[in-house]
Amino acid sequence: MMKRLILLLVLPLLACSGLSTTPPSTPIAVSATQTDSLPSTAPDTSVPTLIPFTDTPNATTFPDPNAYTWQPVIEVPLQRPVDLQADGSGRLFVIEKLGRIRIIENGQLAPDPFLDITERVNDDSNEMGLLGFALHPNFSQNGYFFLNYTGQNGDTFISRFQANGDITPSSSELNLLRIKQPFPNHNGGSMAFGPDGYLYAGLGDGGAAGDPLGNGQSLDTLLGKILRLDVDSAEPYAVPADNPFGNEIWAYGFRNPWRISFDKQTGNLYIADVGQGEWEEINFVPFGSRGGLNFGWDFYEGTHDYDPQGIAGEYTFPVAEYSHAEGGCSVTGGYVYRGSMPEWNGIYLYGDYCTGHIWGLIRSGDQWQAQLLFESQGLITSFGQDANGEIYLLNDDGKVYQLVSK
Repeated sequence: MMKRLILLLVLPLLACSGLSTTPPSTPIAVSATQTDSLPSTAPDTSVPTLIPFTDTPNATTFPDPNAYTWQPVIEVPLQRPVDLQADGSGRLFVIEKLGRIRIIENGQLAPDPFLDITERVNDDSNEMGLLGFALHPNFSQNGYFFLNYTGQNGDTFISRFQANGDITPSSSELNLLRIKQPFPNHNGGSMAFGPDGYLYAGLGDGGAAGDPLGNGQSLDTLLGKILRLDVDSAEPYAVPADNPFGNEIWAYGFRNPWRISFDKQTGNLYIADVGQGEWEEINFVPFGSRGGLNFGWDFYEGTHDYDPQGIAGEYTFPVAEYSHAEGGCSVTGGYVYRGSMPEWNGIYLYGDYCTGHIWGLIRSGDQWQAQLLFESQGLITSFGQDANGEIYLLNDDGKVYQLVSK
């Protein structure tokens, strides 16, 4: 087992100025080269109720990885699973990239899909398909959940569906946003509800290499951004009144955020952003941030200069990064462990798609350290977390695993 300790950067808590636009009244498709105001519904003037957090001691050292293993959850492989979510009932919801959601319960795969929209999902390219899934915080009462997928013409669709028991009618779809994609890659797709009750959605820069359209740094497009939407105050959604730019954009400067997650205990946000050709990165936003942060792409790849024409400004740099020379190619973001093994408490787990390396990340004050903990067989498409804080791993050959002690 290879173990390496990587010294990491201290996160500069930088904020950008509150630039704003005047949005039109309804959400519409957004072109990657659009230069006028972004689409929006009426602003949300409500004040969200923040989740109270309790103070639980975090691990200060990494456990011995040899005492733990990734245990298979089911015997039957899925078809290209790319996300896993849980509703607190004991069920695990796993999305298959071709357009289905499957339920795992008590170690068994339900015979019928929870949802099947394969006829709407366009997965012609490797980075296209059904990409992200988020359950509404009141899912057990309202049955609402949200999907991010590529559909007609390769466009990104962010939509709400409503479950009916263990089956969801595809006719229940309410489209929130349809966003034009200029290329078939860098679609992002990750979604999560924050402790403020709003839906956060990650979008890539639209693809090709080197962000040729400049989407990452442009505030005239939703591409290369983290969006923040109020899905409760209006249909299809409202823009939270405290969004930093007066529209859907909450943060910018991303290449392809592949998995975002909120720490269940603290509300801190972790964002994994896939690099260009040399560096993969993990970004961190502390609970209570008002957004508006610029994460640097394509002026920077990780902490390293990328575009020599980049302009001076304030940037939020990653708290962890690793190079392709170290044996990586594409970061897969994970979760902060909050399960039944206290020695793992507070450790953020993430991996690399190509090599299967799995790291842990610990924060101690303003300092961060990462350690390579496991070497899996590769093709890590996603991590997942259940209601009890346990961590799962998905890979492209259809397997689902849980981190457990030996």
